[in-house]
Amino acid sequence: MKPLKEKKPFQAPHTFVILVALIILAVAATYVVPAGEYTRYTDEATNRTLVEAGSFHYVESHPVSFLTVPALIYRAIVKAASTVTFILIIGGSFEIITSTGILTVLCKKMAKAFRGREYFVIPAFLLLFSVFGTTMGMSAEVMIFVPIGIALAASLGLDKVTGTAMIAMGAASGFTAGILNPFNVGVAQDIAEIPMFSGMGYRIFILGVLLVIDTVYITWYAKRVKADPTKSIIYGETEDQEFTFDDTEEALNLTHGLTLAVIVAGFAILIYGLSKLGWYFEEMSAIFIAMGVLCGIVNRYSPNKIAATFGNGAKGIVVGALIVGIARGVELALSDAMILDTIVHAIASIVNILPQSLKAIGMFLAQSLVNCVITSGTGQAAVTMPLMVPVADLIGITRQTAVLAFQLGDGFSNSVLPTSSALMGYLVVSKIPYVKWLKFMMPLFLIWTFFGCLFMLGALMIGY
Repeated sequence: MKPLKEKKPFQAPHTFVILVALIILAVAATYVVPAGEYTRYTDEATNRTLVEAGSFHYVESHPVSFLTVPALIYRAIVKAASTVTFILIIGGSFEIITSTGILTVLCKKMAKAFRGREYFVIPAFLLLFSVFGTTMGMSAEVMIFVPIGIALAASLGLDKVTGTAMIAMGAASGFTAGILNPFNVGVAQDIAEIPMFSGMGYRIFILGVLLVIDTVYITWYAKRVKADPTKSIIYGETEDQEFTFDDTEEALNLTHGLTLAVIVAGFAILIYGLSKLGWYFEEMSAIFIAMGVLCGIVNRYSPNKIAATFGNGAKGIVVGALIVGIARGVELALSDAMILDTIVHAIASIVNILPQSLKAIGMFLAQSLVNCVITSGTGQAAVTMPLMVPVADLIGITRQTAVLAFQLGDGFSNSVLPTSSALMGYLVVSKIPYVKWLKFMMPLFLIWTFFGCLFMLGALMIGY
């Protein structure tokens, strides 16, 4: 009798494999989906490139060769160069900051303060980062805070999924509600020609509901994992020692105080620049390089030690940074073949044939699908809002509700899509495998989507 072959356990595919498969699928679509485009024009008042509603027309097909996939991946990484570079700089700078021991000391102090009340940290962080998301439109930018969230969660006996989620989902909730977000709601309302940031009351209500849902779900997960660590989504994965602390009490000394002063000043300047001066990756990167170097100097590191520590941090995060770049390949393939507009046109046409009571929900779900191929909130607004506004006018839905459909669809799908630079940034910094995050996030995403449909129905009922 032949011995039974031992069954190999299922091995989740590497994120590179998932993204390349999506790129190949997008390339295959270029041979099936006809090419088409909308007429675009520059709005002289805002200097934005907009799409002329009703101008869609088919053009000569330009399928992408499968042989060009390697070059497409290279171009995708180059196109995302600013994000990739920013992630590498964050990795290097935080390696210097972490090596000083300041985060360890702070997290031990906070762990002692929250001992027995550790679950208050979750709603507190969710609320804090929702403010960043809903006012400054911060999404990918908050990846810089993920190491702090993970370190604090670890010191309280929680896993790094909890530490990442209470930051990432706070920002995502705020970005989705978009109360004062100039990058999605502001642009969409401008295109829809309705008062900027009008309808704020309903969006505040939506943010409150999302934060309650996030708090309940993440707290439930955290309690479950604390009671039984094997329930952790990342159980069995190699843990990063920089996020693991012993119980030894450490006192803050002068060097710690000066290091903390550099960090606080750096973040204060960063937040001011983002909110008031329109800073982006270039200025943010400069601040983080300065923070890392100054922290090294305060701790009396030699120039060689600062350079070596920075290099080690960047080296440890390079694979994740490449993931963010490769994710842009899907959009590039569809754009090169000129089928991006065809997909958007098809989605808008389907929405238009739905029953009246379902059209608002259909617009929300359609925007979620569009976000699979247009990952920029501002870019998605420029393409879809000129189409959705006349559709809304024709089917008796207010333009405010059309904007709501856009913002919910744009915000929700960013929490699960591997093409989302924000999500990939969080996972790169936290070193949580994408497949593991998806296992954690899918129940919450489905709950969000259900409530998104309710939000759209509610908008119809109150004449939003």
